[in-house]
Amino acid sequence: MRINVWALALAALFVLFAFVQLNDADPWPWFALYMLVAALLVASALGYYRAWAIYAGLAVIAIWMVSILPEFIRWVRMGMPSITGKMKATEPHIEYAREFLGLLLSGITLGWMLWKRPSSAKK
Repeated sequence: MRINVWALALAALFVLFAFVQLNDADPWPWFALYMLVAALLVASALGYYRAWAIYAGLAVIAIWMVSILPEFIRWVRMGMPSITGKMKATEPHIEYAREFLGLLLSGITLGWMLWKRPSSAKK
């Protein structure tokens, strides 16, 4: 069995993302999402690839992204003011932009997993 080191490294990063969320005002949905991505990465790296779980994760991410897309567009129309100045989101656009980008990163990661899936799982 060949272990995918990149998937394990990404999984460690998503575990870190999850634990950083525990300091947020609404930590549990984010903690669950980031841990789900990490778990899918670890499972895949160890040879337990489950496309249905990745598709389910992508569906949740897509629905979640659509729900905050208007606020993200509003932030873009504002000229994309900095969202990194302070850790505490003092303006609503800061929180929405960060959330949207976190969802985008999670979606890209799951999409990468589908693209790089083992040939035995593509049948």
